[in-house]
Amino acid sequence: MTLHLRPALDALRTMLALLVLALGLMAGAACAKEAVELGEEPWVEARMLHLSEELRCLVCQNETLASSRAELANDLRVEVRSLVKQGKTDVQIKQYLVARYGDFVLYRPEVKPVTWLLWFGPFAVLVCALALGWLYLRERQKNTADHALNAAQRAQADQILHHPGAP
Repeated sequence: MTLHLRPALDALRTMLALLVLALGLMAGAACAKEAVELGEEPWVEARMLHLSEELRCLVCQNETLASSRAELANDLRVEVRSLVKQGKTDVQIKQYLVARYGDFVLYRPEVKPVTWLLWFGPFAVLVCALALGWLYLRERQKNTADHALNAAQRAQADQILHHPGAP
C-alpha cells in the first residue's frame, strides 16, 4: 500500500466508526418509550396490578394486561388506575371495561350463554371428532368384513398375479 493512501483510509475508518455509533444511538432512541407511570399510593398500584392480571391485552390477546408491553395495554392500565383512584370497586371496573370492549377483555370470562361457545366449544369439537372417528372405524370394519373373496375370486386373483399374460 502506498504511503499517500494511508491518511485517507484512516479517515474512512473513523467516519465508518462514527456512522456505526450514530446508528446505534438512533436505534436506541427509536426503541425508547416513556416510563410507565406508577401510582403515588401503593394500594392503588396493588389493586391496579391485581385487576390487570385478570384482564386481557386486546392487542396481544393471549397475555394479561399486566404482562403486555403494547401501547394499548399501557393506556388500559392508566385507565384502570384512574378508575381505582375514583373509588370504583373491582366489579364496577370490570363491568365498565366489558361494556366498552366486550367479554373478550376478561382473561377468564364468566360462563353465560354469550360465552358458552368460548368455554365449551373446544370440548364439543373434541367429542364430535371422537364420535366421527368411531363411526368411521365401525363402518370401515363392517365394509372390510363384507368384501372377503370367495374361492372363484381367489382363483382369478391368483391367476392374474402368478400368470400375468394368460387370459
